[in-house]
Amino acid sequence: MKTTTFAQNLLSIQTELFHFAFKLTADREEANDLLQETSLKALDNEEKYTSETNFKGWVYTIMRNIFINNYRKVLRDQTYVDQTDNQFYLNQGNNLAEDSLEGSYDLKEIRRTVNELPKEYRIPFMMYVSGFKYREIADKLGLPLGTVKSRIYFTRQRLQEELKDFR
Repeated sequence: MKTTTFAQNLLSIQTELFHFAFKLTADREEANDLLQETSLKALDNEEKYTSETNFKGWVYTIMRNIFINNYRKVLRDQTYVDQTDNQFYLNQGNNLAEDSLEGSYDLKEIRRTVNELPKEYRIPFMMYVSGFKYREIADKLGLPLGTVKSRIYFTRQRLQEELKDFR
């Protein structure tokens, strides 16, 4: 495609591109910036365009990719990485449930409810909560996999029913 035809095609879809940019950004200034960046990128990569392809779709794809890359860049720039040595307390909240009297009561009530479960339900559930996979639990207890899954499911349902006040 000749440069003049390419530029004319690009100019003819500017209004539609602006509307698409506005849908993506929801801000008029950012939409104008995105439109300008897209037009420049399309002009810079004119030699990569083949005349058999859909021109409008090609330019829309360029715009969408620029928007996604800019969005990811903004997210990356907002991420703060702490390089200090004592990162143990970094994500620990100030008000831990275990530290309060109310939190310790809740934990005692939950433990009591779990301990009241029949042994054939309590053991697979406790293993699952401890991090064992279904297959590992089935192998250790010598039970079929489906039995282990159903016992854990029914235990969770029963605990949700009995502990609905804690939600």
